[in-house]
Amino acid sequence: MAEPGAGDGRRSRRVALLVGIAAFVLAADLVSKALVVAHLRPDQPVHLIGNLLMLWLTRNPGAAWSVGTGETAVFTVIAFGVVVYIARTARKLYSAGWAVALGLLLGGAMGNLGDRIFRAPGLFRGEVVDWIAVTRYYPIFNLADSAIVCGGILTVILAMRGYHLDGTRGEVPARPAGQAER
Repeated sequence: MAEPGAGDGRRSRRVALLVGIAAFVLAADLVSKALVVAHLRPDQPVHLIGNLLMLWLTRNPGAAWSVGTGETAVFTVIAFGVVVYIARTARKLYSAGWAVALGLLLGGAMGNLGDRIFRAPGLFRGEVVDWIAVTRYYPIFNLADSAIVCGGILTVILAMRGYHLDGTRGEVPARPAGQAER
């Protein structure tokens, strides 16, 4: 039989993993955007591999493919909701895989949320700095976007393989009679 509270240390390690990954993603996103804004001009893309891979400074008020341009406030609310949801979900976190996935999502959401809150044209109306261009036909993106996509893919894989936040796999464990879901 497990010692009472033994799972708390495991959960603490998983939450620390989530926070560490989120902090790394956020820091990498902030540093890369600062460098890009300081050294690139929007009208002068840097071709690394012809037209296949370029560094191309853009400012995006919408989402991928400029969907929702002018709806910056909506994307700000969504990103804030993601941050709150992940913070609340961390209480039930015992899975390293889910810690990685949620850390990627949290760091990416915070990176783009910071742009939407603090960048021009104004508070809570800011445009996201995008700078990685893969061909001229794919949306220009940033490290936060990459982390969100990778976290989303990992989330789908974990869910399809039956991994749960609580570290179990397969069937959802039955709750004792009278215990409601929190």
